[in-house]
Amino acid sequence: MFQADRVTEALPRMYAPQLRTVRMKSYSGRYPAARPRRLRQNNWVRRLTRETQLSVDDLIWALVVHEGAEDEIPVSAMPGTARLSVRAAASAAKRAQELGIPAIAVFPFIDPAKKDASGREALNANGLVCNAVRAMKDAAPEVGLMVDVALDPFTDHGHDGLLKDGRIANDETVKVLVEQAIVQTRAGADIVAPSDMMDGRIGAIRAGLDGAGFQDTLIMSYAAKYASAFYGPYREAIGSGKLGSGAAANPGDKRTYQMDSANTDEALREVAMDIAEGADMVMVKPGMPYLDIVARVKAEFGVPTYAFQVSGEYAMIKAATQNGWLDENRAILESLSAFKRAGADGIITYFAPKAAELLGA
Repeated sequence: MFQADRVTEALPRMYAPQLRTVRMKSYSGRYPAARPRRLRQNNWVRRLTRETQLSVDDLIWALVVHEGAEDEIPVSAMPGTARLSVRAAASAAKRAQELGIPAIAVFPFIDPAKKDASGREALNANGLVCNAVRAMKDAAPEVGLMVDVALDPFTDHGHDGLLKDGRIANDETVKVLVEQAIVQTRAGADIVAPSDMMDGRIGAIRAGLDGAGFQDTLIMSYAAKYASAFYGPYREAIGSGKLGSGAAANPGDKRTYQMDSANTDEALREVAMDIAEGADMVMVKPGMPYLDIVARVKAEFGVPTYAFQVSGEYAMIKAATQNGWLDENRAILESLSAFKRAGADGIITYFAPKAAELLGA
């Protein structure tokens, strides 16, 4: 049977080389008749000809919550950020609403006394994440709330999944993740974002949410999450620290489930599987070192695609600016614009409130 829509979708890829040639020929003027600097000489013309537009609508604010009474506990590895109490998180949600930030991504710092090998605190309907979500949603109902679905903040060994004979037990972990996603959604989460990289978890979570009556809950999959050196400051922020007894090859290694940083095609396979299983949006993590992956994912699938400007990226910019090596405001906006230029529809970032202020100035 002839499928016209498939042919239509294939046309841009089939004719991409020819289209590029036509475009280049149309801009093949020569100096002195062609002077590209004419389009850069004034701010107004630079604004008129700017190809990539960054706005507050592109921002998701990443923040960490804790259960203590202290409103803010600074994170030393991430200057300018802090773990927020539930009360302070509610205030942050109001601030996001005032700044026009569409959504907040919530990450928990769990009391070490509540951690165990099974991560059972992740299923506590009256635990930190659920209490924070309820308070934030009450404070700012129009701000979308995204929750992390993974076990690493809740396990005493720091891995994203359950351990069995020194290995991550994929299918057993997925069952727990489904329960976690449902518990968080009942508390008011708008987006569940599985960051664990277990095989099959998107389909299982989608089926679980639908079965529980949450057909409208969005799933943003950490579809291409790499085993990266850029997560270090985040581990201090959520208190996961050094990994305990874990994957067979290396007790402190997440490389049996997070992706190899040398791979590109693997990312496309992961994204394709997650879309097929029901992901509404996909994410590439980390962000800046993987702009090529962002570009390939967006070009290949055309689905809502996001990048996570992770803790290490944040920390590098802050350290450089504190040493006087970079202009902080320009570095923030330039780095965020790079994600948009690569094809990202939005960016999860700890810089969101600062960026929103700069964009609104």
